[in-house]
Amino acid sequence: MAEKFKIQGGEALKGEVSIGGAKNSVLKLLAAAVLVKGATKIYNVPRLTDVEIMLSVISELGAKCVYNKEEKSVIIDSTDLSSITARYELVSKMRASFIILGALMSRCKEAIVALPGGCAIGERRVDFHIRGLEALGAKIKIENGYVHAKANKLVGADIYLDIPSVGATENLMLAAVLAEGSTRIQNAAQEPEIIDLANFLNTIGADISGAGTSEIIINGVSPDKLHSAEYTTIPDRIEAGTFMAAVVATKGKAIIKNVYPAHLTFFNDKLIKMGASIKLVEPTTIEVSCKNRLNSINFVTQPYPGFPTDLQAIAMTLLTTSNGVGIITESLYENRFMQVPDLRRMGADIHQDRNHAIIKGVKQLTGATVAASDLRAGAALVIAGLMANGETIVEKLHHIDRGYEDFELKLKKLGGKIYRYDDFNTQTMGGNVVKSTAQDSAISHIIKGGF
Repeated sequence: MAEKFKIQGGEALKGEVSIGGAKNSVLKLLAAAVLVKGATKIYNVPRLTDVEIMLSVISELGAKCVYNKEEKSVIIDSTDLSSITARYELVSKMRASFIILGALMSRCKEAIVALPGGCAIGERRVDFHIRGLEALGAKIKIENGYVHAKANKLVGADIYLDIPSVGATENLMLAAVLAEGSTRIQNAAQEPEIIDLANFLNTIGADISGAGTSEIIINGVSPDKLHSAEYTTIPDRIEAGTFMAAVVATKGKAIIKNVYPAHLTFFNDKLIKMGASIKLVEPTTIEVSCKNRLNSINFVTQPYPGFPTDLQAIAMTLLTTSNGVGIITESLYENRFMQVPDLRRMGADIHQDRNHAIIKGVKQLTGATVAASDLRAGAALVIAGLMANGETIVEKLHHIDRGYEDFELKLKKLGGKIYRYDDFNTQTMGGNVVKSTAQDSAISHIIKGGF
């Protein structure tokens, strides 16, 4: 049963919204919990399809998982593992689940993990992961769509990454936690989620320094040094940026809570240059507003601390009705302009030349039927619908549900006219709220408590 959003545009978003736990961080924390022979409790865990998949992966390894809806917490007891295999049926659905490779190599010295899937935003090879593990002493073969890694022991090494890959940095951090000696990762990714993973690992007994810089040092510890702990995930900077953009796009004014402004410095600077107002109310609370038509800007997506590729599609939506011409250069993924055809359907004037997009601002977008091609493109189309004149239908919501918890309910709280429905339960704009069902279909037979 395919669910859709029905959006009536033209309403300025106003009010207050709270940001959830970072999807791109919590998935790695869940995998890292496999290192501990005991129970670990993680707070600020959002109810997302991707989280459900990761819990499925570690549950199939033999870990016991209990999700608490009220607390938004999960307890993972990895005392006993019964498998070293992460199946294709799960890993193919979400690229981040490939991070289990490093965790299993650290804990079990052997892993069989399917090559990853996820959003079709471009080529994201695992060469750096493989070469790094081999430098630590792993023997690896790839066949039948699976990576089979094995080592009698892992030994610390100096590893240089050709590009600051987030996934490779995380996988190698996990693999090096229990290696003999020290590991140095050079040209490491510097994202806040890397720092969060390092902080979690140190909380359970690891010895890691330098996270957030281009050089990370992991001093291997013995397995008996790792222990149970409680930890709270950082807020989701991409969700925060999405809601900031939605408020600005609709010329609204809102308070956004549970956000770390320092994680969005580059993005905030661009919004301000476009004409938005961003005020710090409290250390983790900001006020975002916009009164007038935005001005166009140019930007290039870059690894952190540069402009986030995950906010590129959302920023493009803002440019579609901005004053002037803006140019976006996508330097990280070759297929990350998949929202362009649908934005054109809504009246946007966009010319694409390979990894460059030239956006000439139009006066107004108009509603249309569009489809989410990936997670962030889907969010961008929702914002476009909120901006547009008339009714917009957004299809393929499973992409959006991967990364936004209760997206439409939070937007409704801000005054957005957005409803979730399916073809067998048509909802008129004046009717009752249609509750999210996709995120309530968790695998309760595997995860106690369910979603």
